[in-house]
Amino acid sequence: MAVTITFNELRKIKDLLPPGSIRKIADKLDMNEETVRNYFGGRNFEKGESIGVHFEQGPGGGIVSFDDSTILEMAKKMIKE
Repeated sequence: MAVTITFNELRKIKDLLPPGSIRKIADKLDMNEETVRNYFGGRNFEKGESIGVHFEQGPGGGIVSFDDSTILEMAKKMIKE
């Protein structure tokens, strides 16, 4: 399911993640840690990929649309725990 939030909201979620969360998400989904970091706005495409995240400039840091919100939902769940 496609989800849209502001870039600032996305960064807040990333900043609230407990230490080691990026690695845990990457391990659970069998992907590179840099790919997960890129999902949260990173830009290391030499080691990681871009996976269905679309950034558009604008107010609030701009808009971020996700083709698949699995990583976002995992991050939100880790924050609540």
